[in-house]
Amino acid sequence: MHFLITGHTGFKGSWLTLLLKMQGHTVSGISLEPDEISLYNQARISGELLHDLRVDIRDFSELRASIKDIDPEVIIHLAAQPLVRESYIHPIETFETNVLGTINLLESTKVLKKLRATLVITTDKVYKNQNTLKGYVESDPLGGDDPYSASKAAADIATQSWTKSFSSTSVAIARAGNVIGGGDWAVDRLIPELVKANQGQMLPTLRYPNAIRPWQHVLDCLQGYLLLVDKMLNENVTGEWNFGPNHLEQKSVQQVVEAFGKEWGNSVSGKYWNLDGGAQPHEAGYLLLDSSKAQRELGWMERLSFQDSVDWTVEWFKKYSESDPREITESQISRYLLRL
Repeated sequence: MHFLITGHTGFKGSWLTLLLKMQGHTVSGISLEPDEISLYNQARISGELLHDLRVDIRDFSELRASIKDIDPEVIIHLAAQPLVRESYIHPIETFETNVLGTINLLESTKVLKKLRATLVITTDKVYKNQNTLKGYVESDPLGGDDPYSASKAAADIATQSWTKSFSSTSVAIARAGNVIGGGDWAVDRLIPELVKANQGQMLPTLRYPNAIRPWQHVLDCLQGYLLLVDKMLNENVTGEWNFGPNHLEQKSVQQVVEAFGKEWGNSVSGKYWNLDGGAQPHEAGYLLLDSSKAQRELGWMERLSFQDSVDWTVEWFKKYSESDPREITESQISRYLLRL
């Protein structure tokens, strides 16, 4: 099967490329340039791609021409501006990329001959957040207070509208939680900050230590996407699908940091973090997904517990400076596939 991944130079996209290649698929990619320090570069992802194109998804003409040349059978749309704090600094770019870019992608599929399925990736943050103690289900209202959440909710709604109005092939939406794993170097995300702090034998500074998020390993998330794609190909399913951890695994930012520090072996006088007491932009305090639909209809389930996810992440970052990042990543993928 020939997959096109948009945003393939990012963290998830790099893991997904190697996962698909190890399962025997052909992969092409459309993305912006990768960051200099990135899993894409460290694991030499470019050598695994049939087409490896640099296209801004806000440019409809160039995007459509590129996708037509690639002519994939499956598209997984990951490309986005993915950071909450960045969305406050660059709101226009965030909305253009996440909303207009998604519509540009969907419109571009009209010229394809081989396409069978398109999976649009949004986020757990598309839900109108009430800070409730239950997981959001796919039918709950969408919304968003910060520009990132609002832009992804708008992209989700736009995808639903486009699908009902124009689609002649299967289109679905996947909403996943906070993923962790080796090779995440994105600025202003928790795991890269923890790696930097622990490597320097310093304590990380937390903005929202009590915030609850649906943490899961990147491979559990990606396996959910691929199970959904299989269902789309075999049964032409559409709709919206949550992929988040079991509620028994719900953890706060503080718990993630402490588990990470203990596994790394770094603390200062028994402490694992410091509090950032400065003014912070709004972020939801409690956010969980109910993934019953995916469990029931796709047979999806987590193969890595919360502690497994932390352990595998720490293992990757501890090994990468002395080992080949590509080999570490493929080794973890192989171990994961044995659990399926």
